[in-house]
Amino acid sequence: MAQVTETKQWRVVHTDTRFDGLELGDAPIPKLGERDVLVRIHAGDYPFPLELPIIPGSDGAGEVVDVGEKVTLWKKGDRVVTLMIQGHLYGPFTPAAAQTGLGASIDGTLRKYGVFTEWGLVRAPRNLSYREASTLSCAGVTSWNALYGLKPLKPGQTVLVLGTGGVSIFALQFAKAAGATVIATTSSDSKAAVLKKLGADHVIKYSEDPNWGETAKALTPGGQGVDHVIEVGGAGTLHQSQKAIKFEGVMSIIGAVSNESKPMPSILDSWIHTYTARGVAVGSRAMMEDMVAAIESNDIHPLVDDREFSLEETKDAFHYFSTGSNFGKVVITVL
Repeated sequence: MAQVTETKQWRVVHTDTRFDGLELGDAPIPKLGERDVLVRIHAGDYPFPLELPIIPGSDGAGEVVDVGEKVTLWKKGDRVVTLMIQGHLYGPFTPAAAQTGLGASIDGTLRKYGVFTEWGLVRAPRNLSYREASTLSCAGVTSWNALYGLKPLKPGQTVLVLGTGGVSIFALQFAKAAGATVIATTSSDSKAAVLKKLGADHVIKYSEDPNWGETAKALTPGGQGVDHVIEVGGAGTLHQSQKAIKFEGVMSIIGAVSNESKPMPSILDSWIHTYTARGVAVGSRAMMEDMVAAIESNDIHPLVDDREFSLEETKDAFHYFSTGSNFGKVVITVL
């Protein structure tokens, strides 16, 4: 292909209103450094803008179209996925790595072409399309970190996943592939049907069962409780999650999407009930490589919403996502 010198991209220029600060325009592609890789982005995900102006988007998948002279990990034509936290290659998450988030402090993926360091990319799973692979950078590896980052999930254990967001769906799929039992919560019969189709062993409708934590615990062997909780609700769900967890279990705190306003459990509750509460912030490049291997060996496919959006329709995609109308990850096709 001819040498590319410009890219179409979105930039967040202000955050005064929810989406009006997004501007679409053209920009020159910077010269590749010796360890840089130029990627033709095929699909991407939503933004976390912090330092303005910034190109938003943390998740993306695409094809390598050029490499710097000292790049050894990639060649032209390779299919790759972005690493959301570019500086978190392996080991513990550090304050320094936290300052290297795509779409936050480093220009992200909502553009046709992007330059990344060779270590800031991971091989895309061979069994996934670009649209599917583009969902892995945040929700995928966050789920993997929750299940394997502290006390690795073992076959035969039980995992409780809350709701049908991206992290919870990935956790369900990864846990079933590992031979675990999965208990899922949701609010509707239609979502319950999808959860069962994805492999959930038990589905509890929290809209009908306010004591769903006790119900989940009763579903475990001997009523001892679940080994892992994927906790995304926050104040509205933490007390019930606490009731569900096993002695010495792990509760991975990943979000606070519940609209309910309730008193938060005390940190002493983790001592009284003897479980580990752990904040999970995405995951490392090494974790992502392990996740890709598991996706390939178990032929796992992310749940992607049926509706498609082009790069030019990015604002429409964000509005659609904000309404909660989606089921599965909302993907922007950048072709």
